[in-house]
Amino acid sequence: MKATLDHFDITVRDMKIAEPFYDNLLPLLGFDLSRKGGGYVKDHDFHVVEYPGPDWTFTISSPREQFKDVEIHRRRPGSLHHLAFRLESTKEVDAMLPLIEATGAQIVDEPKYYPQHGETYYALFFKDLEGIKYELMYES
Repeated sequence: MKATLDHFDITVRDMKIAEPFYDNLLPLLGFDLSRKGGGYVKDHDFHVVEYPGPDWTFTISSPREQFKDVEIHRRRPGSLHHLAFRLESTKEVDAMLPLIEATGAQIVDEPKYYPQHGETYYALFFKDLEGIKYELMYES
């Protein structure tokens, strides 16, 4: 058996903030907005927006009402620490910096080598508008 990633669903705090941000970010990473879909799941009381990509779907969902004001923290048990996207070269990682900045994302660490992750590990780290951390990386 070989398992592959089909979809990744992140609960955001505010869909009105998150959806426009991801509408700007995900096309930079190869996701096609013309395939974007979503709706309301009545049985579970949440809104969902799906961004189908070439290999898997990225999804954002609204929180339950009682959790909408909970602070996002990547070190909380059960939380997403960060999500990394592999690019094809260090030049691609570098070229993404101004594009990521233009989305309004917070740049955590600009593109550089991170030898603690491997001798040729090169990455850019950023957070979305609600503090969810992402990485764009390349390793030869």
